[in-house]
Amino acid sequence: MESMYSSSYVDDIREIKEENPFESMMSRFDRAAQLLELDADLYAVMRVPNRELKVYIPTRMDSGRMQVFEGYRVQHNFARGPAKGGIRYSPDVTLDEVRALAAWMTWKCAVVNVPFGGAKGGVICDPQQMSLGELERMTRRYAAELVDFIGPEKDVPAPDMNTNEQTMAWIMDTYSMHARHTVTACVTGKPVDLGGSSGRREATGRGLLFVINEAVKRFQMAPTSTRVVVQGSGNVGGIAAELLHEAGYKIVAISDVHGGIYNPAGIDIPNALKYLRTTRSFEGYEGVETVSNHELLELDCDVLVPAATENQITSQNADKIKCKVLAEGANGPTTAAADEMLHQKGIFVIPDILANAGGVTVSYFEWVQDRMGYFWREDVVNQRLQDTMVASFNDLCRYADAHSVDTRTAAYMLAIDRVAYDTRIRGFYA
Repeated sequence: MESMYSSSYVDDIREIKEENPFESMMSRFDRAAQLLELDADLYAVMRVPNRELKVYIPTRMDSGRMQVFEGYRVQHNFARGPAKGGIRYSPDVTLDEVRALAAWMTWKCAVVNVPFGGAKGGVICDPQQMSLGELERMTRRYAAELVDFIGPEKDVPAPDMNTNEQTMAWIMDTYSMHARHTVTACVTGKPVDLGGSSGRREATGRGLLFVINEAVKRFQMAPTSTRVVVQGSGNVGGIAAELLHEAGYKIVAISDVHGGIYNPAGIDIPNALKYLRTTRSFEGYEGVETVSNHELLELDCDVLVPAATENQITSQNADKIKCKVLAEGANGPTTAAADEMLHQKGIFVIPDILANAGGVTVSYFEWVQDRMGYFWREDVVNQRLQDTMVASFNDLCRYADAHSVDTRTAAYMLAIDRVAYDTRIRGFYA
């Protein structure tokens, strides 16, 4: 069996290019597949995406000239249902990154037992340098290029980095114009008045709260004495920090893209985030020490929440991480090369494919509500999210204990096992 697996993990983890999220994801897939003794045919099918699309997006800029942007949509797996995943706009988008994120979505949906496969999209652009009109024209043309490949029963996009409710509204409208009727279920993360779900904006941060609560119980810690460090203050980190603060946790550090603030006695998170929204930086906030994002990760704490971006904990700094629980709010914040180092230190990792799955879980709820035309109260959404996250956390811990593996490996094994089962039962159409 061993010879069929990629050598990237099995032979020498150090050969992986840590900055490449696809290679990092694949090394973990190979490790889990080997431990599961995954059938060679299933391995060959599951390790590659179902479809990769590259599109060129001509857009009329405000100056009157045409600019052509490059965009991608990777649809990784359809075994359990329609593909699902966000769209990001960034100058740094690469096909390898989108591939990795699409695969992560497959495993994420499987870990929380949501009937979706994984997908991801991206456009290489700098949205900070574009007007609202330019963004709308680019978004609509991108959606038009994808219209034959997306939809409620094919692939359901959602917001991601530098995209939002407005972006989803443009995509929904463009898709609906081609369909000649309104199709609210073609995207999620929409404004509530356009068929979005109550609780969707806070869902990823709230999901983090639920799994952190379970980890704290597991280690018999009390929230009021649990010191938390949060890297990131956006839709994931900021909301998670607010909810954790509200639940009684002591947030001792938080950061934005420019750097962070630290106070071992705890930070008034609502006040700090209000300051950030006003000044667009934590610089000048009183009663705290300033720290870099790099230094913030190495602070002594009980729970560390990297909720910013990929590749923050690597083989270069993993030995300096001092938390008891690592709850990954971002996608891929820890490289594969750092995994074993964290395991050796005894750090309990709540891997990204579970920790930040609150967003896709409530996206699934939104899709369900759109398709039946009946919408739930926010308290119902939040309760169903809690039920899903707690059950998934317990599934993961049982799987890790039963197979005597770390939680990261267990999460991949659990996800791959579920996708492999559905693929095996469906059989191969050829």
